[in-house]
Amino acid sequence: MFWYNGGLVAGNTLEVAIDDPGLLYGATVFTTMRVYQHSLDSRLTNWTAHCDRLSASLQAFDWHWPNWAQVKLGASSMLQHYPILRITLFPDGREWITGRDLPADLTQAQKHGKAAYIVELARSLAAHKTGNYLSAWLAQNLAKKHSAQEAILVDSITGEWLETNTGNLWGWKDGFWWTPPLNAGILPGIMRSQLIEWLQAQNLEVKQVPWNSEVVKGFEMICYSNSVVQIMPISAIASPPTQSHYNPQHPALKILQGLFVD
Repeated sequence: MFWYNGGLVAGNTLEVAIDDPGLLYGATVFTTMRVYQHSLDSRLTNWTAHCDRLSASLQAFDWHWPNWAQVKLGASSMLQHYPILRITLFPDGREWITGRDLPADLTQAQKHGKAAYIVELARSLAAHKTGNYLSAWLAQNLAKKHSAQEAILVDSITGEWLETNTGNLWGWKDGFWWTPPLNAGILPGIMRSQLIEWLQAQNLEVKQVPWNSEVVKGFEMICYSNSVVQIMPISAIASPPTQSHYNPQHPALKILQGLFVD
């Protein structure tokens, strides 16, 4: 089932007009959240931040506002069935909410890490989470062809590492956590913001600098974050003809994981 334009729909097919800009151009904005304690009010669910993300994109694109009460009702209905919700808004204000389960291998992947592959691509309108996710999708498919589960997007001009196809990058070295800055052209991830706030609350500095070759080569461990997987270690990164390996159980991970301890 899913929620669309004011009500629950049974099935897995959504009917849209053939001239719908969401279909033709990927003209939608969305946010993906993980619901904790079956509640939109949980601090980790961070409902307000997800709504703020959508609102910021709607304002930037000058699109119609949705019926927010209807959006929240839809999310409340869907969270009874799914722990992961994707809330999508169309330019005319329609809302579409789908749900899914947590990845079956999430715990194992967090323990052993994922392999990543370097791809020279960047997302379209990187500051916004739009329906045009073609570059990220292409990057992930290319990574899979090289036996990796995640792609690391790299600026083809500067060579700087930006983000993965699903999350924000983090690296550990010299006793600090490092993450690429927003002005590098990356998504301002909600989990990224939560982690930065958490670290700063612990009086821990976060280095937000461009990830050029000099910065990258010194990392003891690398991971990525998003609202679904929380923190995902990267165990290996292939950048032909070389490959780097990292400890997916590096002790520094416990610092980031402290955010999820109540």
